[in-house]
Amino acid sequence: MKTILITGCSSGYGLETARHFHAQGWHVIASMRTPRADLLPNGERLRVLPLDVTRQESIAAAIAASGPIDVLVNNAGIGLFGAFEATPMSTVREVFETNTFGVMAMTQAVLPQFRARRSGVIVNVTSSATLAPMPLVATYTASKLAVEGFTASLALELASFDVSVKLVEPGYGPNTAFTRNSGTRLAGSIPEPYAAYASEILASFTHGPALVTTEGDVAEAVFRAATVPSAELRFPAGADALALARARPGVSPVA
Repeated sequence: MKTILITGCSSGYGLETARHFHAQGWHVIASMRTPRADLLPNGERLRVLPLDVTRQESIAAAIAASGPIDVLVNNAGIGLFGAFEATPMSTVREVFETNTFGVMAMTQAVLPQFRARRSGVIVNVTSSATLAPMPLVATYTASKLAVEGFTASLALELASFDVSVKLVEPGYGPNTAFTRNSGTRLAGSIPEPYAAYASEILASFTHGPALVTTEGDVAEAVFRAATVPSAELRFPAGADALALARARPGVSPVA
């Protein structure tokens, strides 16, 4: 029985991914900053651990408590919507601490066991914002594009140890807690010169695009990335992400 450790399981993609792998018979270690028994009660093949990916001592404790794992899913992330001009650098650093450095720290923590066993899969969850430019998410996009570059390079670096590194790129999920929270992280962060433009963008988000991504789409994409033998690096998740990926020259995404 294989074991998976997933970060950011308190809601949305992480929560659904934990449930999906558990339903497939895996031993699931679901982590979140503050464990909630009502979401994922500890039970057969399921453990919930506290984990803050921005704190090294928390990472070390979670890795020690997890024991040997076969797959790491770096899903924990925070969103940010607003004009970059009005975004405090402290907030920029907060986003990078979770979305970028947290991914790197978790990856570094599991690599010794993966390399020694010459097996293991790391799945980094990014965003369709990396597939096409989107306005008013410059900081968020930068944090996720950094993970994409990191993942592509690391995949080459670890191939000789039979360790796989993959990307899952979710599209726009209007009904997730992540999306709801990202829009309010910087209340009042749209200065007057940007107000009219931002209103148009927010209205388009409210009405929603024709194609969207569900939590189940992401869970299934993570499962494929973790289990399907493939040289593919990128796994777009959701109809909108797939459409964006197919529009990129030289990209043949795994659906």
